[in-house]
Amino acid sequence: MNQTQLIQFLCEAKQHTYATGANRVIGSRPSAQDFLYEKDDLKYIDTCLGKEQIVGEEAVWKNNTPIWGMNYTGRVVGEGYDHTFLLEALRRIKEDLPYRGPRFLELGEYTYKCRVEGDFDWFVGCEKILYKGVKVYEAMFQGGIIK
Repeated sequence: MNQTQLIQFLCEAKQHTYATGANRVIGSRPSAQDFLYEKDDLKYIDTCLGKEQIVGEEAVWKNNTPIWGMNYTGRVVGEGYDHTFLLEALRRIKEDLPYRGPRFLELGEYTYKCRVEGDFDWFVGCEKILYKGVKVYEAMFQGGIIK
């Protein structure tokens, strides 16, 4: 499998799990939210713990061998946070930035910003949401290819 195919699958999986509420499965850990998406010999699992302050992990397996993963942590830091806006940003994932949402999204009084250093093999990034120009949510993520 080449990197382009992996990124295409990853974006498809993300658009069919947490961001839309689809494919939720029984949590693998107590109080976990798990989402599973499978296609052919590929499997994507996203596990999230928490509500206002979260930690989680996403991973892709090919033939039950892990090949890509990402850890994330985020928290609400201000009044006016709207989870539906975060979900809207996550639904807008693109193959040129296959980690979280787009680099920039503005809808009404909400702004989403995402910054990534590195490449698909080894990266670190952060995202934030502003409400009326004030930061109300922040998250960090990191990951890459698993060998």
